[in-house]
Amino acid sequence: MSVLDINQIREILPHRYPFLLVDKILEINLDQPKPSILGQKNVTMNEAFFQGHFPGAPIMPGVLILESLAQTGGILVYKKGFTDKIALFLSIYNAKFRRPVKPGDILMLYAEALIFSSKGGRVKTQATVDNKVAVEAEIGFALVKKEHING
Repeated sequence: MSVLDINQIREILPHRYPFLLVDKILEINLDQPKPSILGQKNVTMNEAFFQGHFPGAPIMPGVLILESLAQTGGILVYKKGFTDKIALFLSIYNAKFRRPVKPGDILMLYAEALIFSSKGGRVKTQATVDNKVAVEAEIGFALVKKEHING
């Protein structure tokens, strides 16, 4: 059972196909000292990026896994009360790509708050498939008012 379904995620994140990379949120823990979130991305052969990465042996691009982790972190930021702002990618620290993600995999997306402020912050993230780490990184973000993004 999900805490947030795809329609609720679409109300929070500005991303749309093909760049909305979180299908559902399974858990949200807003308690201090380490608020966290668990999301899910169902990786299917229908993903547009598999047409060219790599046609004979499809692998989800690592940067898109990082993007899915960042989007999951962005939902956590929103749920922590920053509803009038959007989290924008600022930096990536200590990224490690441990194993490939392939069509048919269920990518579990975990983000834990390290630092949150009204200007931005950082989340510790991990993407797993079958309880095995595929990608991990710390992601820094800036918080920008929505009207500055939407024109």
